[in-house]
Amino acid sequence: MKKIYFFLIAITWHFSCFSQHITAQLIDKNNGRSIPYASIKTGVYKGVISNEEGYFTIYSENNNIKSVTISCLGYLNKTISIDDIIAFNYIIKLEEAVHKLNAVYLSNKPPNADSIIAKVKAHTPINYKSELNHYAIFRRTTDYIDFKSLEFEIEKASHIKKHQLEAANKSLNALSNKIKNSDIKEFADLKGELYVLDKDSSKLEVEKATKLLDHKNDFSMEEVQDKAQNLVLEYLDTTKTYKLKTGLFKIEDSLALNKGDFKDEHNKNEYKTASLNKKLRSFLKRAQYYDNSFLFKLLDFEYYNFKYQNMTYDNNELTYIIHFTPKKSKAKYTGKIYVNQNTYAITRLDYAFYKNRHGDKLNLKFLLGIKFNENMSEGTLLFKKDSNNMYHPKYLKRTNGSYFYVNRDVKFIENTHAKKKVNFSFKLEGDARNKEELLFISSNELTLDDFNSIKQDSIVTFSVLSTFDKTLWEKEETLEPSTEMKTFSTTD
Repeated sequence: MKKIYFFLIAITWHFSCFSQHITAQLIDKNNGRSIPYASIKTGVYKGVISNEEGYFTIYSENNNIKSVTISCLGYLNKTISIDDIIAFNYIIKLEEAVHKLNAVYLSNKPPNADSIIAKVKAHTPINYKSELNHYAIFRRTTDYIDFKSLEFEIEKASHIKKHQLEAANKSLNALSNKIKNSDIKEFADLKGELYVLDKDSSKLEVEKATKLLDHKNDFSMEEVQDKAQNLVLEYLDTTKTYKLKTGLFKIEDSLALNKGDFKDEHNKNEYKTASLNKKLRSFLKRAQYYDNSFLFKLLDFEYYNFKYQNMTYDNNELTYIIHFTPKKSKAKYTGKIYVNQNTYAITRLDYAFYKNRHGDKLNLKFLLGIKFNENMSEGTLLFKKDSNNMYHPKYLKRTNGSYFYVNRDVKFIENTHAKKKVNFSFKLEGDARNKEELLFISSNELTLDDFNSIKQDSIVTFSVLSTFDKTLWEKEETLEPSTEMKTFSTTD
């Protein structure tokens, strides 16, 4: 027994010598609040950032990482050894930089916000490089759906007996109740290489992709549609063709039906790489400055008012805090811009819809039974300086929310002399929310020849998980999962 005990100790020691992972949390020294989006440097240009709850994980091969340096907007930089992190029970306290700031920044006249923003715009070509970049990236998306109302009913069927119709509607009602009572959410992670030629052209190589979801409660909009339509198909002769009418409109003169028609690519464990690449490029554009870009519009004096708010420290450098609000009704956002005092580069930007502002909106509720309103849009952009003193995105986050309403009647009319009919009605109402996070692990210059040599695969497969499994991303530089993600599990 003793031999087994000492053998296990030796094995544990042996592996700990070659690989070590540390998960810790950053908190404010004064109030104990968690500190998100802090940079944890493990090398000159290597490291991770803390998540929204202040947690981060670092991996050390052969225990070669002896200490880390932590920098965060509004806090003093802190270098701490791995041994001290362990000794402090994996809690790291950061001290606000306000006292140091008061000592060095003394003036009765506050800086002029418009002048600062003008210098930001003038220094853009010097500070940012949006073309021919190679980024190692990690992307996480989180999706939620909350159905407030969900009703399906086969109202009339000329060839179906009453008891069959009652059974069909009972099944539809059971489906509706199950969906409404489900906690519908899913998480998707992806790591890869993004090669950027310019704002309109990029290529993507995916190294690994996973999706965390509950198969029993997989009720995306597509899945809800599939499940309801397949119940209706039980009462249609799929060897026949149909005219399909919805409201006042005839959709198709000759519609052939079978259950496979409604099983689209969302049921396969794969992504179209071109679609993923387009989404990533679209997200990256939020952190690029060119004519009519997201940043370009936010810095436009014609549409926004700017007000100097304060100064703080970011990575031991003085930083202006500029608050912005809409000047015209076309301007949608409010937030804060953090500007480095020496380089006039934006190091961080926080934004959200201004009061009563919204994004895309469609209201055909009374005409077509459709309503959509993007009622939430907020995010954070973080930038870091590289060895060439150029600023690149380090972390991007955006959260979009929307209200949706669909209330339609659909009529299937058989293309035969009998013209058998099935009237199907459905009503969906609820809120959807999507959060997308993009971590830039590293950035390098790219040549045109290198870009042209990259071959992008057409399809990327992903692994489907029912519970969170941290071992799949061990030794990878990723975003630390939230508590919600770590505790996710399928229903019994």
